[in-house]
Amino acid sequence: MKLSRDLTLKIHFVLDQLLPPVLRDCRAFMRPLMRMMFSEKAEKIMDFKERLPMMTPEEYAAFYEETASFHMPRETDLNRACVAAILGDVLGSSALDAGCGRGFLARKLSEFIPSVTAADMAAPGELGGVRFVRASVSDFSSVFAPGEFDTVICTHVLEHVLDFKTAVRELRRVAAKRLIIVVPMQRPYRYTFDLHARFFPYVHSFLFEMAPLREGTFHCAPVGGDIYFREDF
Repeated sequence: MKLSRDLTLKIHFVLDQLLPPVLRDCRAFMRPLMRMMFSEKAEKIMDFKERLPMMTPEEYAAFYEETASFHMPRETDLNRACVAAILGDVLGSSALDAGCGRGFLARKLSEFIPSVTAADMAAPGELGGVRFVRASVSDFSSVFAPGEFDTVICTHVLEHVLDFKTAVRELRRVAAKRLIIVVPMQRPYRYTFDLHARFFPYVHSFLFEMAPLREGTFHCAPVGGDIYFREDF
């Protein structure tokens, strides 16, 4: 099933904001929807949040791989408003798309940024003139130097990482001028349609995880239904 990010945000709004929590967290109520989306993997995905605290990083990666064919095959998880904001906020002549996914944003950036690098655990396919590096967001130390990129961008990645603080520290380390992060604004219900390890229902809940922050160096607000964060160094 191929749905745009803007459409799925509307679906999430109905399920997460309008549906009473007593139903949203009810396994019997959510099971038909989960089976429609995930077929025979529905029960395993519904158990994901309960199993996650006991998973090793290897088991976590294997679970993603096992359910990969059921992930929504859209070109990008970014909504249109966030894409426009990112393209307007990039500073300098070099950019890193950290956790590039299918490479949608990296290709967009390469249209007007001289040097674009895309990093991910898996190769995204054809990227044109974009440099690709196979690397985890949580471990850039062996591949990127401090301040190597004028702007570092990380979208729809941090909700998946197990070691949030390490990932953020690495993103900040390799950014010379600006860091841009986008995460879903999502409530931590038990049965969700994605394999997220972390949930940020409010802007302040995301900023708490990003601390320490210096006043006047960052901007954070909802954009198109997601949380958009920009930090300058």
